[in-house]
Order: sequence, then C-alpha cells, then structure tokens
Amino acid sequence: MSSETSSHKPRVAVVFGGRSSEHAISVVTAGAVLAAIDRDKYDVLPLGITTDGRWALTADDPGRMAITDRRLPSVAELTEGGDGTVTLSADPTSREVVYSEPGSVPKALGEVDVVFPVLHGPYGEDGTLQGLLELSGVPYVGCGVLASAVGQDKDYMKRVFTSFGLPVGPYEVIRPREWENDPAAARKRIVDFAGEHGWPLFVKPARAGSSMGISKVDDLAGLDAAVEEARRHDPKIIVESLLRGREIECGVLEFEDGPRASVPAEIPPVTAHDFYDFEAKYIDSAAGVVPAPLTAEQTARVQELAVQAFEAASCEGLVRADFFLQDNGEFVINEINTLPGFTPISMYPRMWQESGVSYPELIDRLLQAALRRSTGLR
Repeated sequence: MSSETSSHKPRVAVVFGGRSSEHAISVVTAGAVLAAIDRDKYDVLPLGITTDGRWALTADDPGRMAITDRRLPSVAELTEGGDGTVTLSADPTSREVVYSEPGSVPKALGEVDVVFPVLHGPYGEDGTLQGLLELSGVPYVGCGVLASAVGQDKDYMKRVFTSFGLPVGPYEVIRPREWENDPAAARKRIVDFAGEHGWPLFVKPARAGSSMGISKVDDLAGLDAAVEEARRHDPKIIVESLLRGREIECGVLEFEDGPRASVPAEIPPVTAHDFYDFEAKYIDSAAGVVPAPLTAEQTARVQELAVQAFEAASCEGLVRADFFLQDNGEFVINEINTLPGFTPISMYPRMWQESGVSYPELIDRLLQAALRRSTGLR
C-alpha cells in the first residue's frame, strides 16, 4: 500500500435538515456531530437539505446550529453560495459530489467515502435517503432501507415486533382513505377502542418523530382536533391506549461482534407538560435519569428486549428502543428510533456515555461500522 493511500482520511458527508417537520432538530443534531467528529481522523463535508428539498453546501459552523432563546435553526440560514445545488452521483462507480449554480459550470467537490445522515422523520430517516445512497454505492451510518422504513412507520413496526413475539401495547391505525371517505366510521373505531381500553388516548402521526403532532385526548370532545393535528404531519395516524408505568429507554450500538445494549435511562414524569412532548424534549430540556434506577434483572431484561427489537427489524448501526415498565413489572416496547437525536441533551449519547463510550468514540464507532459494510444486499 502506498504512503498516499495509507494516509488517506475518510471523507464524511454529514447530511442534515430535510423536508420533515423535524428539520430544526436535525440541524441541532448536525451541529453536535460536527463539533465532536475527529478532524484528525476524518475530512468532513456538511451538506444541508432545505425544507423544500434542495441539497445545499452549508457552513461548517456548529455554533449557529443550536437552539438559542427558544429559536429553532434551519439549513436556509447556513447555506453558502446562494441558489447553488449539491448533487450526489447515482453512478455506483463514482462517489463524486457536484456543486452547481445557475449559469455556471458545475464544480466537482470530490468524492465522499461515507455519509452520516442525521435527518429525522420522512425523507431522511424512513429509507428514502438510504435508497438513494444504495443506488449511489456510498456507505452510510445507520439502518438500511427496510429497517429505516419499518422504524419510521409505527403501524408496521408494531406488526414486525408482534410477529417476533415482542410485547406491544394496544393500538388502532386509521389510514388516510378511512378518515377522508368515512370519518364517522373511523371515529367510531377510535371510540370503540377507547371503550375497550379506556381514556385517555394518544393520537399520533404514524410516521413522525420528536413527539411532533402527538395529542393526549381525555374524552370524545378533543378527538377530532387531535386527529387533525396528527394528520398535519402524516395522513396516516395511530391511536394508542395509555400504558401506566415508567418510561424506559435503551440504546443499541453495532460493535465488531454484533449489537450491544447500553445502560437504560428513565424519563421521569414531566410536571410542566401532559407528556414527554416536543417542548419538553427540546425546549424545556426535560432531563432523563441515566442509568435508570432498575433492578439488575429489570436492566438485563430491557437490554435483552432492545437487542431483540434491533434484530427483529434488521437494524444496523444504532437504535434507541423506548419501553414502558408497567405496574405489573412487565416491559412493553413502544417504538424504536433508527436515527435518534444527537443533541447535547439527547438520551442516546447520554446512555452510551454512562456505558463507557464517549460521544466522539460513539461517532467514530458508527462511522467505522458504516465503512466496514458494503452497499447492496448484505
């Protein structure tokens, strides 16, 4: 091997922003990643996706990517070069990134060795970006197309978990045509569900995260407004019963010998909010308890279930698995998040910090796991 080849630093494209309602949180996550990534080991190219879907060359300036005075950041504030657009070649023999401006000759920005997507929600976390990267032949951090799609859609996620024997709570799904064509019948299904499992209910977008669009509904009077709020984020909604118990989270990380679980965390009751919503997570910084005050047996059980969920959905790289520890002592899995937040207050990095994996090491392990994998069937 030549000295030039051996000294090559992998070039990482950190892709963030995106078209989903979680755009701002993705920018915050990117800022944290860019601030912590080892620049002696990796070359870094930040690429932002605007809310209308344009790929843009952005400033490598983590300080401008934080939430300040309750103000959320955006890719538009970070773009360099006006209306220029960045494209990634769909030719798997080339990993070239090209920058184009109207009326100018396209400029090659060089090849990338790996993509670190930190997009949350649709058009980024749901398998769409992963499919583009598969076509381009570029390795990337995190789950593949199938696992990303399953992890984004709470309906099919629960179906997969059920088929593997994992415990899930009661739920009802209302598909777009059901609400649009016969809202009375769809409403009756929800009311019947409440009659069986009791109020309150949680009405959620089926394919959103960061607690976007979620409403806690105490009775029939608030139902329609909750459905419409969820449908602002996703025309497909999921209705879940209240599971009484403690909220427990656990991280899963891919090591050389396979996935391992972190120490779990507990999300304590949020007194200023009805539940652990967007404001509690990102604006008011509700603090989780790490490690969770569980018995050794409970800790081992939730770690076992987290890894089983990772394997059931064919995940790769990383997952945060969220559970309820019910009053009867049994764990129920609520959902997995295939690209959990990496903000300074995010639970996933905190759980691994307490497990002996620092934030920079966590990023390095994710990048190294991505570089070890090929694209395509595996």
